[in-house]
Amino acid sequence: MQRKSAFSRRLPDFITEEIVKFLIKKNVPVEFKQLFDTVYTRLREKHSVSGGEEMLRLRVYEKLHTLSEMNMVKKVGKKYRALAAIAKALPPKKRTSAPKPVAKPAKKAPAAKPAKPVAKKTAAPKVATKKPAPKKKAAPAKPAKKAVKAARRA
Repeated sequence: MQRKSAFSRRLPDFITEEIVKFLIKKNVPVEFKQLFDTVYTRLREKHSVSGGEEMLRLRVYEKLHTLSEMNMVKKVGKKYRALAAIAKALPPKKRTSAPKPVAKPAKKAPAAKPAKPVAKKTAAPKVATKKPAPKKKAAPAKPAKKAVKAARRA
């Protein structure tokens, strides 16, 4: 089975962002424990931690392995180091656009000459014919529950 090795950007991936920011900032080989402690405190400050510390530890470890498979992080022994391609893991920065100028109201154009009237075609009025709805047949009467029970007892 072939494994997909590309980042999908369905939802913001805060864990990967924090890992990448930390590895780029340090730019030296870092042990997992130091990396996890820093990522965990940053995510806790942002209120982005869910599932507990152990679950987050597993997710961070998985993300690191994914980054190393994609040749963005190099693992040497128990230490991880960022490679040049790690910047691709970060989402593109949001562009801040300058405020748009307010549009000035357009001046009224001089009144145009009225167009020549076009002769209207007259058609015979359509008469809607409605078919009567078919009558429903009455369903046969069901015996009462008490009568059915009495018949079963007899």
